[in-house]
Amino acid sequence: MLDAAIKSQLKAYLEKLQRPIELVASLDASAKAQELKSLLQDIATLSDKVSISEQGNSQYRPSFSVASQGEAGRIEFAGIPMGHEFTSLVLALLQTGGHPPKVDEKTIAQIKALNSKLHFEVFVSLSCHNCPDVVQAVNLMAALNPNITATMIDGALFQNEVEQRKVMAVPSVYLNGEHFGQGRMTLEEIIAKVDTGAAERDAAALSERDPYDVLVIGGGPAGAAAAIYSARKGIRTGVVAERFGGQVLDTVAIENFISVKETEGPKLAMALEQHVKEYAVDVINLQRATEVIPGDLVEVKLVSGASLKSKSIILATGARWREMNVPGEKEYRGKGVAYCPHCDGPLFKGKRVAVIGGGNSGVEAAIDLAGIVAQVTLIEFDSKLRADAVLQRKLFSLPNVTVITEALTTEVVGNGEKVTALKYKSRNTDEIATVELEGIFVQIGLLPNTDFLKGTVQLTNRGEIEINARGETSVPGVFAAGDCTNVPYKQIIIAMGAGATASLGAFDHLIRTSAPAV
Repeated sequence: MLDAAIKSQLKAYLEKLQRPIELVASLDASAKAQELKSLLQDIATLSDKVSISEQGNSQYRPSFSVASQGEAGRIEFAGIPMGHEFTSLVLALLQTGGHPPKVDEKTIAQIKALNSKLHFEVFVSLSCHNCPDVVQAVNLMAALNPNITATMIDGALFQNEVEQRKVMAVPSVYLNGEHFGQGRMTLEEIIAKVDTGAAERDAAALSERDPYDVLVIGGGPAGAAAAIYSARKGIRTGVVAERFGGQVLDTVAIENFISVKETEGPKLAMALEQHVKEYAVDVINLQRATEVIPGDLVEVKLVSGASLKSKSIILATGARWREMNVPGEKEYRGKGVAYCPHCDGPLFKGKRVAVIGGGNSGVEAAIDLAGIVAQVTLIEFDSKLRADAVLQRKLFSLPNVTVITEALTTEVVGNGEKVTALKYKSRNTDEIATVELEGIFVQIGLLPNTDFLKGTVQLTNRGEIEINARGETSVPGVFAAGDCTNVPYKQIIIAMGAGATASLGAFDHLIRTSAPAV
């Protein structure tokens, strides 16, 4: 099952086990069960601290749990955790075997203090780059606290269970049988949701912090660059981020970041956070700004109720996926309406889907999905596709792709449980047509995260923050950078440069406003 190179690496990891562990398998007569058995046997041969039992009684088959010897397993894998999830398996082995996790003591203590019975189920696809973070987070919680159990379920393998739960987007998380969350979530986010008193404690502590010289709002590429440039000036710097890494976390392949031939969004986001933490930057994660109040000290109010003050701020709040805003879209989000073809595409294997949008993102999504699904219908509002010519040539060469231009999507249709069709209006004839399908992938661009700034700083008619060459906004002491601004091109490398510019602009502002009067 495992090749020699992977076995060699895994053997080195398993040497870190501090106590024996047991892999308890629940098998059936399927070919997948034999594959799983082979994987478990390969793992067991690599360490005398690993044993196998086939006496499992899980509702999912094939599956296995990872248990400390003599105890019931608290971490379960329903399916074969290869692809992006292989690292999740390795970490589950190590953590169950007593190897200390790379988490700060405060977080470990918070997890151990949770005294409610919590059973997490995480539905994933093995091609999903967002899923491992969620799986690894709940697995770690289960490894540290005997009140917590976690199950990873490969949605592509267990179609019946997925359909029964109406899970058509990953990662989808259920807690004690109830829907808990969907999409990428960090360990800190999950803990914050289950530890209900944490938000109030954090808000009170945050409000007591001394004013900053520069406070950055946003933890994406622009925010990270701004924080680093500010900290290097030796001034008091803070970062407020709803999730550090921002939209980069949802990006799969990055091949145009100069000097780095190729990387992945989550990997780059982790590098950004690590670089910021090399400096004396006060990183305040999982907090969203709701209001900016200008003044000699700019006040930033957070959704948690906390309030922070700073001599200057840099707005780097980024952007989010643009929605169609048609009837049925919100109702069927996660039930057929999706925004990430890489994550959710495998759940639509052999089915019919539509892609909304004819730019590079839309055409790339259609090309990727064509190799998985039965039929792709690409719908574009304009009279022609806007994607690069090379992508269009590839798209039109695929036999299971239909392209419809000059079409306005008007409604997402479903049966109450999942998507069944999409309606669109021809811009030429005004006729309404219906496409029967099971999935819709929306790829129509971005919206700036600036709703909370209306009436505070000057915005364009598209909601973008207007800035000058120094990153200055219409309000003294308030700067901005990245995809939330009116810069013409939304790229990671451009956002980083803009973050550095805004930081230097803010530093210059601080020097000039603090200079003594002559």
